[in-house]
Amino acid sequence: MCRIATTRLPGILLAHTLTIGGLWAQTTGLPLDWRRIGNSSMDLALPSVATGPVSRVWYGPDGSSLSALLDGKQIWETSDFENWQPGRARAVPERLAPARVDHPPEAGARIERTSGMARRFYALGRFVYRSEDGGDTWTNLTGFRNQSILGDGLADLAVSPRDPDEIAVAGGFGVWRSLDGGATWAGLNQGLPNLPARKLLALPNGLRATRLLAASTSGDFEIEWQPGERTSWRAAPDAVSAEERALRQQLSTQLGVRIEAIAVQGDWMYAGSRDGRLFVSQNRGESWMAAIPVPDGGAIQALYVNPRNPLAALAVLKAGPRLVRTVNGGQSWDDISGNLPPAPANAVTADPQSGSIYVATGAGVFYSTTDLSNLTPVAGWRQLSGNLPEAQALDVRLDETANQLYVLLEGYGVFATMAPHRLREWSIVNAADFSNRQAAPGSLLSILGARIERVRAGELAVPVLGATDQETQIQVPFEAQGNTLSLTLESSGLSRAFGLPLAQVSPAIFIDRDGAALLIDADSGMALDAANAARSGARVQILATGLGAVRPEWPTGIPAPMENAPRVAAPVRVLVDREPVEVTRATLAPGYVGFYVIEIQLPRLVNAGPAELYLETGGRSSNRVRLYLEP
Repeated sequence: MCRIATTRLPGILLAHTLTIGGLWAQTTGLPLDWRRIGNSSMDLALPSVATGPVSRVWYGPDGSSLSALLDGKQIWETSDFENWQPGRARAVPERLAPARVDHPPEAGARIERTSGMARRFYALGRFVYRSEDGGDTWTNLTGFRNQSILGDGLADLAVSPRDPDEIAVAGGFGVWRSLDGGATWAGLNQGLPNLPARKLLALPNGLRATRLLAASTSGDFEIEWQPGERTSWRAAPDAVSAEERALRQQLSTQLGVRIEAIAVQGDWMYAGSRDGRLFVSQNRGESWMAAIPVPDGGAIQALYVNPRNPLAALAVLKAGPRLVRTVNGGQSWDDISGNLPPAPANAVTADPQSGSIYVATGAGVFYSTTDLSNLTPVAGWRQLSGNLPEAQALDVRLDETANQLYVLLEGYGVFATMAPHRLREWSIVNAADFSNRQAAPGSLLSILGARIERVRAGELAVPVLGATDQETQIQVPFEAQGNTLSLTLESSGLSRAFGLPLAQVSPAIFIDRDGAALLIDADSGMALDAANAARSGARVQILATGLGAVRPEWPTGIPAPMENAPRVAAPVRVLVDREPVEVTRATLAPGYVGFYVIEIQLPRLVNAGPAELYLETGGRSSNRVRLYLEP
């Protein structure tokens, strides 16, 4: 008997599609529904998870609370030493005058007194120290092999007024606390919104992690949130940013000016300098047009080039016009800032098909429309609202199909929602992975941008399985034939026609909103991810769609039976790290519409760590996903 049951998969129907949705507040009066990807802490091989720079830390008068100044900007406070809230203090208290001793542990170290123990002192320099004899001798509390176990850039130390054994330290990687005089340390960074990320490098998609560029006192580094991750961002090889950094350095030397931003599309290359000049090359940098300075502009922060027409590009400036556009390959630029607020602009992205532009600024994310290939006036800028924290937007990107919008917020990390322009420009995607892969008889599709009331495929009625004002899920009729699926959608009196390529099979594995595959341990019914890996010899169930016809035939739009579910007609192969594994079952998922479940038997010996998994059927391959394994 298949272990897939309704109780094992709560909310699966539409869970993948409808949880990403949301309306644009200033279009409809409802807020965008943003979801968070990851959190604000990092695993950097320190005593516990880390975060970004904290410049000050201090206890409340009775020692029952702790406050922190995040990189000189915001005050946050904790009273349970686990959860942080915006601080009630409006100003950072003055530091008490440091104590003086004859023998400090290192030059320039700040010496702190303790209450109730006249001979005990703490000192903060490159490391944290303690003295029990009035400062004559010192114990290094954080040094190991000449490195600080709390990371570089220690900035402040506070001693609890109620217990001389309790101390807190602020530094380049967050807040650290000791309850035993510095013998052991624990971070207080879980939930502290201080992630030091400043750029989106990669968006989640199957095997691909969400990747960010972060900053520290010792330089930039990359972090990633793997599909299926549940705990923290992890350090990643400096691969994505290193290539761009090398190209910026090369162009800075070639052009004789500090290049801050570049964008490449085919043979076209755009470059922006720190002093507000824009450079364009039509032959990948072999020669350059004369630089165009932007009047009253600051440093060029970011560039975007229209992939359909590289004559059209957008440039973001730190000051002055903030956003400028060219439609003639950089021969001239016009200011399209319009009613953008007078805050620094940090990044820009666009969808050429709909003419939608998204700008990340110090005052949030803003949206407008225009024709990206001519001088059509830009519609007024409107701020995207919803359940986003109030923070500076550092970066903004659309996924490959321009269906989802991703935003990087200072301190908080990454948030995503359905791209608001989909409320004007509907899109039909595969419900499993939001791809534009071919439809197949029996597969699930998601219509982004509207609540669809009725759907027809020629003479066939197409079942509408669920809908919100933003998204609708439908099932392709099992009876669909030919090479094209012609759909007619009806919504609130509107009717639109779409033509989709149709194949007999088009396999796709379901992934959740963070890019993790919907994989289940067949014996326990537990989801498999980085925190719950599959073991050697385990039976794993894979949730997919697009596997086509089943035997015996089954009606479209009807949940599969709980017993003796129809079997997939076409042979199905599953490969783990490109090696085939035993497929013990491939059927419709009992109790569900349009879902298929494939059960595999893992080998009795597997390598530990993440593995690539995908399906093959009818000569077609599914998306690649990540399966975590344990011996």
